[in-house]
Amino acid sequence: MPAPRSIADYRELARMRLHPELWHYLDDGRDTPCGRANRAAFDAAPLMPRPLTDVRGGHTRIELFGEVLGHPMLLAPLAYQRLYHPDGEQASAMAANAQDGQMVMSSLASQPFDAIVRAAERAPWFQLYWQGSREATHRLLDRAIAAGVRAVVFTVDAPVKVTALALPAQVGAVNLDAPASAVAIAVGQSQVFDGWMAKAPTWDDLAWLREHTSLPLLLKGVLHRDDAVRAVQRGCDGIIVSNHGGRVLAGAPASLSMLPAIVSAVGPGVPVLLDSGIDSGSDVHRALVAGARAVLIGRPCIWGLACNGALGVAHVVRLLRDELEQSMALCGHATVAASAGMSG
Repeated sequence: MPAPRSIADYRELARMRLHPELWHYLDDGRDTPCGRANRAAFDAAPLMPRPLTDVRGGHTRIELFGEVLGHPMLLAPLAYQRLYHPDGEQASAMAANAQDGQMVMSSLASQPFDAIVRAAERAPWFQLYWQGSREATHRLLDRAIAAGVRAVVFTVDAPVKVTALALPAQVGAVNLDAPASAVAIAVGQSQVFDGWMAKAPTWDDLAWLREHTSLPLLLKGVLHRDDAVRAVQRGCDGIIVSNHGGRVLAGAPASLSMLPAIVSAVGPGVPVLLDSGIDSGSDVHRALVAGARAVLIGRPCIWGLACNGALGVAHVVRLLRDELEQSMALCGHATVAASAGMSG
């Protein structure tokens, strides 16, 4: 296959290069009802051409929590990136920096936090999974903060992280403590309600987390407007609307379809980001038009990583940036701010 020249090329080359089991793990969720809903929502969202608009001097720069970024696309926190390339998360960090962007480092990173931060140059954000207790969660958060992260993304829509993929010996979540013992359940109790969910975070835990970090705190995995409002009331600085790429709840609505109501509910002072289902620069633009301040890009960046390490990720981001600029220009949007709420 010739060198990839489009996002679709990268997807096909990654599919060819990765072991089928690993490809299935990466692609899981795209062909579920939830994943298909994500795609359908983007395909149904119109972008209105506005010819004759003077967009000279236009750009895609944004500011988030005091940080100026060249574009509104953050690399999403995908786990175990050394599965796809030996350079793993460090490659993604270098690519994000090369494209004047930002990455969100996963709790399930396959390289030490401090090594990823050094590769990033620009301090990354940190995606935090609840570790079953406040003590274990605090230890993990402290490790990330000691490495120098800039913001905390608390992911709450996948409280039970179990993968059916057998990890090779050289790849694992190197920053985590040893797994805690399972919760013992009594006869007549539910393994789900009284076992797994006994270690899931609650609203009280979110309030506790807010008290234990002064970094910007975003809640990821929100689809209901009332949950977004409640998160802001608990002190969250931002919201990430996400259905986890279709991986968790098969019947969940498309992230894009829930975005406008959440943006309206929390008001203009709270940045709302969108995650799940973005495959192109025009998808990014649709999210901005619907009110997102920025988006998270997941699988496409891993396709680039699998094909050509840091250079592949950087090229995928560059392709997305080019597509975004073209879409914005054709719609008469010279800036990201000009795109917001301009679907008509």
